[in-house]
Amino acid sequence: MPIQRLNHAVLYVRDVERSVAFYQEALGFRVVNAFPGAAFLQAAGSSNDHDLGLFQIGGQAGPSEAGRSTVGLYHLAWEVDTLAELQRIAEKLSETGALVGASDHSTTKALYAKDPDGIEFEVSWLVPADLLTEEIIAGRARIRPLDLAREQERFGAQTRGGVGVSV
Repeated sequence: MPIQRLNHAVLYVRDVERSVAFYQEALGFRVVNAFPGAAFLQAAGSSNDHDLGLFQIGGQAGPSEAGRSTVGLYHLAWEVDTLAELQRIAEKLSETGALVGASDHSTTKALYAKDPDGIEFEVSWLVPADLLTEEIIAGRARIRPLDLAREQERFGAQTRGGVGVSV
């Protein structure tokens, strides 16, 4: 069964309306279907039926302990097409107070953020395969702070990323 990619993710959240507002404002998702206690969202550049499902379990729900004391999901990761878009999202996530980190994984340039329930997600741009060098590939062993301005100078702000290609 050759899997092509992850089609969508579904999250349990405390308050669907609050989560929908966050994903709309921070990442530009749009609601494609909703009913009481649930919503299905699609990313602006997606052709999926939906990319994210949200199910409300109420304000009494405790925080996820995944990775601290229980097994579970660490984070979701979405790709963007250009470094300019990654920069725009970095600014938006900073404005909303959701941005918690930014890393240069050599072949991948990544932002890390948390939604209103503390669920972590990543937004990344992947170096296109035709721009990968031995130096870039060898650099994957180190994680460095992300310097978006430097990366835009190096690769071009409008260079389309290598969708799904991180070697």
